[in-house]
Amino acid sequence: MTGPASSHSLTSPNSLHARDIAYSLHPYTNARRHEQIGPLIIKGGDGIHVFDDSGNRYIEGMAGLWNAALGFNEERLIEAGVKQLREQPYYHNFNHRAHPAAIEFAERLVKVAPEGLTKVFFANSGSEANDTVIKLVRYFNNALGRRSKKKIIARLRGYHGITIGAGSLTGLPLNHDDFDLPIPGILHTACPHHYRYAEKGESEEAYATRLAEQLEAMILEEGPDTVAAFIGEPIMGAGGVIVPPRTYWEKVQAVCRRYDVLVAVDEVICGFGRTGHMFACETFNIEPDLLVLSKQITSGYQPLSAVLMTSRIYDAVADNSNRIGSFGHGFTTGAHPVAMAVALESLNVYEERDIVGHVRDVAGVFEERLRSFANHPIVGEVRCCGLIGALEFVADKETKTAFAQPGMLGSYLMQRALANGLMARQVGDGVAFAPPLIITKSQINDMFDRFSRALDDAYKWHREA
Repeated sequence: MTGPASSHSLTSPNSLHARDIAYSLHPYTNARRHEQIGPLIIKGGDGIHVFDDSGNRYIEGMAGLWNAALGFNEERLIEAGVKQLREQPYYHNFNHRAHPAAIEFAERLVKVAPEGLTKVFFANSGSEANDTVIKLVRYFNNALGRRSKKKIIARLRGYHGITIGAGSLTGLPLNHDDFDLPIPGILHTACPHHYRYAEKGESEEAYATRLAEQLEAMILEEGPDTVAAFIGEPIMGAGGVIVPPRTYWEKVQAVCRRYDVLVAVDEVICGFGRTGHMFACETFNIEPDLLVLSKQITSGYQPLSAVLMTSRIYDAVADNSNRIGSFGHGFTTGAHPVAMAVALESLNVYEERDIVGHVRDVAGVFEERLRSFANHPIVGEVRCCGLIGALEFVADKETKTAFAQPGMLGSYLMQRALANGLMARQVGDGVAFAPPLIITKSQINDMFDRFSRALDDAYKWHREA
């Protein structure tokens, strides 16, 4: 196995590697470092595997970016997209326009969504959808004459995207530093990570109570008439696959209901089966006012996102659009016919093949193998739910002390994972897994066997450093 480009491919001016360096600015990448090492070029995929331009095959342990639920060569999705391109390659849904694919998928999505969500607005990415949430919250409260009730509370280490608005909701320093974020009106409450932030001897339930009390105190300090919404991921993804402590969501929701604060749930990562339910709202007993979906909505085969809302929100928005003349928000490619067709076929596959049932069937093996690393000398915590999980590495298990040079071990581990034919996601000095939902038990074992070899290599490197 190889990693990024060889030195020869970097110096050959006509190589893909050299052309990539010459013309592209990559997201989430050290641009100067990229000039030195070049890209790892992925040319295709097959099931849970992808392969690079040198012919090396990798288990894609992160389903791309948490999204390729049905793997990398699902013919039904490909055919659905091609068929739609031939029939109607593009149309919009502005100014009372509509097209069949959007109508059909909107109906199916509302019917499968958590109870109480009655209307859907389509965008192209999780970031656009969460920007839409910010605007809907403002529009809704203006419609009700509550012009001071606009603040939105997100969470430290939460991730909601990278646009000006969604990036402000995100609670990670890397997404704020030198972008002048967050914008005014976005607040951040505590991260619900029991392992890192609970007091000594504090149970998960007691910790959840304390977090709910902190949220309530923030609302009261800001003024309930100024706080409009609370947004959170059921499981925090990019922040480290942080599974909430027991009773957290029930207690947080109770606080929000007490002060008429909308509950916005970001299921961009969790939606469509990742946690062993169609939506993680079912897993954690969440009753959302607003629900954000993307990624697995098309299994990553087309850009698409959706914001679902309750009738209470829709009615206020609709009345206000009537009062001022229009709902002045939308995207040129929102509800794109090809994305709609692929999303509809994705939903058909999820249901016909019982993908959620399959996740439940294989999740036990996933959890068993992940938790088998708990006794490793540098593994501090194991976190998992369904087919999403993470390991957090520490220099001292007893004190939970982090490494003196944050991220170094994690970076080396990812290099060794690639060398062993595995792609995973570094989260500081930790690693996340979210494989395609079609993964089998034997493939799960193969994935963690490869990871085990990479971890042994990284531990040896750490001890010798």
